Amino acid sequence: MAIRDEDRFQPRPAPPKGGGKDGGQRFVSQVLRQVSRTGPARAGTTARRGGSAFWRGRVAARFAAAQPSPRSRRVIIKSRFVLVKAGGEGIGRHLRYLQRDGVTREGEPGRAYGADTDDADTRGFEIRSQGDRHQFRFIVSAEDAEELGGLRDFTRALMRKMSIDLETRLDWVAVDHWDTDNPHTHIVLRGRDDNGKDLVIAPDYLGHGMRARGSEIVTEWLGPRTEREIQQSLVREVGQERFTTLDRTLLRHAVAGMVDLAAIRVDSGDQSILRGRLRHLSDLGLANPLDPTRWQLDERMEETLRSLGERGDIIRTLHRAMRGEAREWVIHEPGRNEAPIVGRVAGKGLADELHDTGYLVIDAVDGRAHYVRLPSMTELADYPLGGIVAAQSAPASAADRNIAAVARDGIYRTSDHLTQVRTRDSDPDRVVKSHVRRLEALRRAGMVERIDDGVWRIPQDLTQQGQVFDIKRTGGLTIELRCHLPLVRQVQAMGATWLDTQLIAGGKELSSSAFGAKVREAMWHRADFLVREELAERRGQRLTLARNLLQTLRDRELAQTAATIMTETGLSYKPVGEHGRAHGVYKRSLQLVSGRYALLNDGLGFSLVPWRPVVEQRLGQSISATIQAGRVTWEFGRKLGPSIG
Repeated sequence: MAIRDEDRFQPRPAPPKGGGKDGGQRFVSQVLRQVSRTGPARAGTTARRGGSAFWRGRVAARFAAAQPSPRSRRVIIKSRFVLVKAGGEGIGRHLRYLQRDGVTREGEPGRAYGADTDDADTRGFEIRSQGDRHQFRFIVSAEDAEELGGLRDFTRALMRKMSIDLETRLDWVAVDHWDTDNPHTHIVLRGRDDNGKDLVIAPDYLGHGMRARGSEIVTEWLGPRTEREIQQSLVREVGQERFTTLDRTLLRHAVAGMVDLAAIRVDSGDQSILRGRLRHLSDLGLANPLDPTRWQLDERMEETLRSLGERGDIIRTLHRAMRGEAREWVIHEPGRNEAPIVGRVAGKGLADELHDTGYLVIDAVDGRAHYVRLPSMTELADYPLGGIVAAQSAPASAADRNIAAVARDGIYRTSDHLTQVRTRDSDPDRVVKSHVRRLEALRRAGMVERIDDGVWRIPQDLTQQGQVFDIKRTGGLTIELRCHLPLVRQVQAMGATWLDTQLIAGGKELSSSAFGAKVREAMWHRADFLVREELAERRGQRLTLARNLLQTLRDRELAQTAATIMTETGLSYKPVGEHGRAHGVYKRSLQLVSGRYALLNDGLGFSLVPWRPVVEQRLGQSISATIQAGRVTWEFGRKLGPSIG
């Protein structure tokens, strides 16, 4: 019997979740995002992967899938796929990182260039990129970069090859860096093709296609590596404490962690080099000889060698920053409960240039030099060279402990908390609001649940979960700028300096050598300045400081700054003091000796209030500040709303 058309089964799939006419596009974006997280695919797999037809560069990657010739010049390329946040500052921040001071051969700021210009308009590139869904970031390092001379011609040749492979014009800017042992180039590529559509690059092309193109260019320009160059390169790797190409060869031929040199088909010279490398790995405890040809490799060999290589890079960084001054080295490890590290910024830079993760070298008052890795996306410009900083492992949140103590049967109520703090705090509402802000942050991280206004369900291990949350968010570290001026300029500065706090404390935490000794000498000269300003008095070897010294110095500096602003604007100054209130439009911030201050303009006059990062996003908006005992609470908008203490 014939089946009628109306009786045939016809599936009608629903649109992807999310609704709207662009729901399908959002679904594709999610797929691409997950693909980008999986990393580069194995060579030769692009053509077989379903849905790969819209990936550009897949054909070029297929032809580049073969193992490169040993005589090819080596080029290392690290790539990153970055989603662009609309209205965010990520692009501009990354470009500022790339053009920071000290990255050229002469120690000057980096200079961005493009396909047709040696002076790229990075601000224009940032504006063009704001509407993009994503962008690509690359670090390109040729092994023979020094022989190439300038890197710009090589970078432009590589990007021209990429443009052909990807079948579209490319919009990019690049900055060359010469501040490390391996000269390299940073490239930022817009995620748009020449038709204005999303530029989607095949993972295989990012994984090895680009590298093959770069290798072709360098090999063509400098010629293939000679046998002697290859041999010398391998010999240099024998005793290195990092993960090398020799280690890759050993792991590639290993079976269940065991490698048999007799089964590796190489000439006698290369085999003797591998044997030498294995002996060095044995000294490191990473390989164990079973017989004259067979060796058992440690299962964590690669991880350990990469860690050793990173540590070696850090030690070299410490040496460069200290410029030959003898110090004991300390490398900070996140999560360890260490005493605060206080000292001058002796060096800074990017520990991970692909992810904008910086570091500081701190010449500390304890007489040691500390390497501190900063939380991701921290602005290096906030920590000037020579300035005084304090770094400390982030402790468990006091707010989390309070919330857990107030909660009953896993339920926290603001009404219960208010009852508890009303008898012992002058501003209980402020205290409870600060805890609600913490709960909101944990709710967004999926750790707590808001049941109703002022009612929250919390887990039993809230304190532990909150500490893990803070470590992920800040790297387990808090960095505070104590004074932006170096010691020499603090001596006669009109304002409350870090040296003044050391005079008040009596220099108890200072070492008698290294930077601690320099601080003691600077304190003596600072004391002479305070005596001349009638803010201190010497009686023999004893120094008596004026009462409320820090507040007096702050007030004097604020009065001088306010007088300058009044002359410029004609507005009157409305001092706030340690107990007061100010409101107005946030116009700008000012970096003073006593700290950073926000200028609030109410139309008739202005006030200077201690600045905090949270107010920077409110530039041009109306805000209010309440100061109690020097502590500032911020309120945003014309109506009283959420406050930031």
